[in-house]
Amino acid sequence: YWRTLKRIGNPGNSRSAAITAMLGLLFMNYLGMIDMSIVYVNEYYLSSAIVGGVVMGAGFIIGGFCPGTSVCAAAIGKTDAMYFIGGSFLGILLFGQSYPLWEKLHNAQYLGSLKLSDSIGITDGILGLMVIVAAVLMFWLGEKAEKMFKRDDIASEL
Repeated sequence: YWRTLKRIGNPGNSRSAAITAMLGLLFMNYLGMIDMSIVYVNEYYLSSAIVGGVVMGAGFIIGGFCPGTSVCAAAIGKTDAMYFIGGSFLGILLFGQSYPLWEKLHNAQYLGSLKLSDSIGITDGILGLMVIVAAVLMFWLGEKAEKMFKRDDIASEL
């Protein structure tokens, strides 16, 4: 089991964790252990989601980290991760201080609390099944790609 998790890496582990959480919520709702109708779903603002996604995505690509991996890398002494974290905090500070300039864009195109299953007219269970099928396909395609683009194992060098 641990060897499999090590081999699939962070994207696979993240997907596995998200699917486990999704299944847990679906089954707990089905068994009456949790009432999903009272679980808060973040409100959605289309413009800020698109602009924020582009800005954050560019930062992740340029910096080579996402927030979680940057903290882990900084913890083992990687200075580039420390600069990334510093830049993240600087960006948060600059956004906060200049918020009046961004407020109109930030609050534009309010769509309320959206759930994908409601938006496309299917049940949460069917959406869950679709997510699981998509994840299995992604893992399968990842395995195919690993075999096609084989590279040297550098695990012993780490």
